[in-house]
Amino acid sequence: MSAGSLTILVIDENRIRASIIEAGLRDAGHRHVTVIHDVGGIARRIAEIEPDVIVIDLENPNRDMLENMFQLSRAVKRPIAMFVDRSDQASIEAAVDAGVSAYVVDGLKKERIKPILDMAISRFNAFSRMARELEDARSELENRKVIDRAKGILMKSRGLSEEAAYTLLRKTAMNQNRKIAEIAQSLVTAAGLLGPLEGK
Repeated sequence: MSAGSLTILVIDENRIRASIIEAGLRDAGHRHVTVIHDVGGIARRIAEIEPDVIVIDLENPNRDMLENMFQLSRAVKRPIAMFVDRSDQASIEAAVDAGVSAYVVDGLKKERIKPILDMAISRFNAFSRMARELEDARSELENRKVIDRAKGILMKSRGLSEEAAYTLLRKTAMNQNRKIAEIAQSLVTAAGLLGPLEGK
């Protein structure tokens, strides 16, 4: 995504500083910049604006304010660059845990905006990719377990070999234009519902 096409949201209660940030972003080629000075109802505004990146500048944040911003960071799933003038180790660790992509102590200098923003985006993308791959691996494992259970049910109820049971699942999936794991899940669910009746 090119610089010009990014939608950037700047959250800063200090209007003068916000205008410096905005100027720095525009100098770096960013045309779609929205500045918000009031952090009240921020989640709703983010939903309306749908920014690609969020820049938060907090002069001297207290713990509550930081915690609110970290909760926001967890919720919005966007790259967030957070600038603070001062910080302690606990706040820095909390920022990392909350998924803030770039947490910069020592405030904001106009010329630092672009490299930090680039870093925030690339870190966020790397983190998102890892999370997605982990989720894919997890669902792959779940699918395999369900398919194995479905094969077991078919082998027992129809006296099929493992290979024949899998072939039947695959054929049914193709006929219904669905995934094998979906067919397997339906079969496992149905067998679970019928289970208690079998002994009667």
